[in-house]
Amino acid sequence: MTLQNLRRRSEPALRRLFHLYWRFARGMTLGVRAVVLDGQGKVFLIKHSYVSGWHLPGGGVEVGETFIDALRRELMEEGRIEVMGEPVLHGVFLNSHVSRRDHVAIYVVRQFGQDRPPEPNREIIDSGFFDAAALPPEATKGTRLRIAEVLEGKPPIPTWRDS
Repeated sequence: MTLQNLRRRSEPALRRLFHLYWRFARGMTLGVRAVVLDGQGKVFLIKHSYVSGWHLPGGGVEVGETFIDALRRELMEEGRIEVMGEPVLHGVFLNSHVSRRDHVAIYVVRQFGQDRPPEPNREIIDSGFFDAAALPPEATKGTRLRIAEVLEGKPPIPTWRDS
């Protein structure tokens, strides 16, 4: 086995170890995610290399960064999506399944450009637009809740997921 293959195999384990460490060592964290809807009402989802399921795109807000700047950066990094116009804030949720200190702002993005589909990389292994009535079976509960709130007008709950 080559050194490169050994590194490639150990990366997911190391990444999980670092995520576990940061879960307990960090202070309050802020994140952003987006319900990105195309002209046909399909929603953009991503699949990470380090956690199971399909998720809304997004990520952490860096020190000194606004929510909107973080949203624009994450959507470009994960989906090659350039936000046009002003995203609409759907809500801010306690992401208690990650940590009691983790909060996520959800935005709705309907005006955007995408020059090409993103290529899989070390972080994002798959992505695509999906009909809300036919989401991938592995779409997470929190992802499904946020989509239903936005598209079906269901009342938001204060936590990322209801369990």
